[in-house]
Amino acid sequence: MFENATALETRRAALQSALGRETCRVLVCGGLGCLAKGAQEVFEAIRTLVAEQGLAAAVELAEHKPGARVVKTGCAGLCEAGPIVVVQPHGYMFVRVKAEDAAEIVEQAVKAGQPVTRLLPSDNGSGPIVRMDETAFYRKQHKIALRNCGVVDPESLDDYLAHDGYAALTKVLAGMSPEQVIAEVEQSGLRGRGGAGFPTGRKWRFAAAAEGDQKYVICNGDEGDPGAFMDRCVMEGDPFSVIEGMTLAGYAIGASEGYIYVRAEYPLAVQRLRAAIKQAEAAGLLGKHILGSELTFRLHVKEGAGAFVCGEESALIASIEGERGMPRPKPPFPAQRGLWAKPTIINNVETLANVPAIVAGGADMFRSFGTERSPGTKTFSLSGKVINTGLVEVPLGTPLRTLIFEMGGGIRGGKAFKAVQIGGPSGGCLTSEHLDLPVDYESLTAAGAIVGSGGLVVVDEATCMIEMARFFMEFTQSESCGKCVPCREGTKRMLEILTRITQGKGTMDDLALLEELAPIVKDASLCGLGKTAPNPVLTTLRYFRHEYLAHIQERRCPAGACKALLGYAISPDLCRGCTKCARVCPVGAISGEIKQTHVIDAAKCIRCGACKDACPFKAVVLK
Repeated sequence: MFENATALETRRAALQSALGRETCRVLVCGGLGCLAKGAQEVFEAIRTLVAEQGLAAAVELAEHKPGARVVKTGCAGLCEAGPIVVVQPHGYMFVRVKAEDAAEIVEQAVKAGQPVTRLLPSDNGSGPIVRMDETAFYRKQHKIALRNCGVVDPESLDDYLAHDGYAALTKVLAGMSPEQVIAEVEQSGLRGRGGAGFPTGRKWRFAAAAEGDQKYVICNGDEGDPGAFMDRCVMEGDPFSVIEGMTLAGYAIGASEGYIYVRAEYPLAVQRLRAAIKQAEAAGLLGKHILGSELTFRLHVKEGAGAFVCGEESALIASIEGERGMPRPKPPFPAQRGLWAKPTIINNVETLANVPAIVAGGADMFRSFGTERSPGTKTFSLSGKVINTGLVEVPLGTPLRTLIFEMGGGIRGGKAFKAVQIGGPSGGCLTSEHLDLPVDYESLTAAGAIVGSGGLVVVDEATCMIEMARFFMEFTQSESCGKCVPCREGTKRMLEILTRITQGKGTMDDLALLEELAPIVKDASLCGLGKTAPNPVLTTLRYFRHEYLAHIQERRCPAGACKALLGYAISPDLCRGCTKCARVCPVGAISGEIKQTHVIDAAKCIRCGACKDACPFKAVVLK
């Protein structure tokens, strides 16, 4: 246990000295994506070989044996190419590593300091790229929230300390008042990274000024947006930064207790958070008289049941209190009357992970990235039809084109980019016309989208935008808590209209009603879920109106994705009578003799597309 800051700094110095004695550091990605592909086996194989060959660095600080250290980290970011192994100090990144590659990695990279060329990544078919930071995926990233993800052992407090963990807390306790901490966060311009982008320092100031014998800090880890996994990766890969951020927030507003609200579908995050809390308590970094000061702060982990509405702060508070997760009218805001009617601040995971870096490095460091009104960096998850799916962190103001075509590597299968859904179900769809749009709070809002939590779902030319809007509306409608009529009934009616349109049963009256309903639901709903639920519909109406008209007026899906509007025919000029289409048809809807033109019976056809995929002569066409 660290009785004071001096004891902690002594330990840090020893740990950093030991870190400096590591001749080689092998970082095996232990993020959920890589673990699913066999990263645990890769880690164990490399660690075993390093130990057997006497290459391992001493673990105990009292020893001075230099050598290699094998570390299982959190998410390294490039999920598409996992399992990932990074060998420092050379900067080699090996992708799609298997356990049987361990011997070659140890022999060439660890012992000889040379890369294993066949395991190196490449950008769009280019030659192998030796250094991790030279790849397009990493080259333009600047990591603050993710500074330790893929670098430290998330289950080791010592490793966190060796990488300047708790430097912010010791700085604060050495001579910063709560007011000075709030002022530093305000000056940094940090805005909430979970959705609305409310200024973090202002929220803290409201709570600090509120009267109450007990105050609370809540970390919102209820990440529910489809295609979003930023917060999960931070909780799994750097849980101590979240804990330190919450401790600093508690000091700033005068709170002595905090809750981390995590969805139960994130078992690895829950496990690592609880392990980190236990270690912090044992070290005297949580509990009473932290580092010998008057600061008291305790933390609890609360598992959520996966209700999307619990991402809304008042619904989240109700869930912690044991009530059904339903939003409450505001004001009063949680900063005045929150958990158990006490002043409470709620920040999401990424926001809190930024706080130690801001306090330790200063507000100017943070403001050196981003734009004047949207300073700092933001994490984004790239998913959908993009080649390089994964997690990135870039300065706010970075163009969408950089995210999708440089870091993301472009669209899979050589297809054309069509749109990107940004901000999850609460966000909106943007088109190729917006690719040079800077990604910041003001620009995206003007375009009809939001930064949100940072989910980017990229779609190609084969995606129907009405079906995409219908998918997100189905999600938000099913997740509506039902408390207010505009959200409960409005989203249901909108879903019914979108479903009719994708089924070829829509009318122009339906389109008019959809355009009338969307702003009403947006303006009249009680909480953020209902207020933002129409965004995907509004943006697709704004940028893809021609697709709505094609579905309604022509009974045609331009993307060829809505089965109810598809019809297949066989071109007599192209058909060679090979019978492949007939052989794959699951319902026997295709007839014809060998070497004769075949015919599809429209009454029997179920529009599965198997015949089109099987035809080697491209004779099966859409009607």
